[in-house]
Amino acid sequence: MQWYYVVSGQQNGPVEETALFTLAREGKFSRDDLVWNSAMGSQWAKASTVPGLFPEQAGVAGGNASAGTPSSMTNRSSASTYSSQTHNRDLMAQARQCLTGNWGSAIGVVVVNGLICIVAGVIPMVGWIISMAITGPLTLGLVTFFLAIARSESSDFSLLFDGFKRFGTAFVAYLLISLFTILWFLLLIVPGIVASLSYSMTFFILRDNPDIGAVEAIDLSKQLMRGSKWKY
Repeated sequence: MQWYYVVSGQQNGPVEETALFTLAREGKFSRDDLVWNSAMGSQWAKASTVPGLFPEQAGVAGGNASAGTPSSMTNRSSASTYSSQTHNRDLMAQARQCLTGNWGSAIGVVVVNGLICIVAGVIPMVGWIISMAITGPLTLGLVTFFLAIARSESSDFSLLFDGFKRFGTAFVAYLLISLFTILWFLLLIVPGIVASLSYSMTFFILRDNPDIGAVEAIDLSKQLMRGSKWKY
């Protein structure tokens, strides 16, 4: 997906989405400057309405954002109205582009993550306990690593273990998601699948909002996924 942006009345672009995130981090434009892509029709929008574009300000709700536009992922009213406008084919194209030059590290991180989980799971007697304890932090680390690639940030291999810095929150999030999903599956298969989709954004939200807890992240994930489950 290619983007255009306006600074001091001057239109710039097109730039790829990864480049847009880089420009935002470098301060090339502000939250109040306008951005546009082809999926937005004829309407330009404030840069502040693009989820994750200014992650350092996620959690600051309200402000100068216009009514009905999401100023941050942690704004509950914003999360409930958010809808991704980027076509899936464009998302997959962006993913392939981001992985250019990063395939080795990406595959390595996935393999190491899988091996750790397998080894932990086969330890006699306590394997299931260890597996339950580390899956949440490892999932958060995996999300952190791939978001770093997507945003053209430093994607060091050690990011896989970054989730252990928030061990308690990541563990509780994984425990609650597992518990809630199992309870829904006890009713019927379809409700269980729907529930798992509803919780799918939890670790992404935790990554970009370090000041919130597991329960709030799960609630925000459910709000974000309303109307987006088929797309996911």
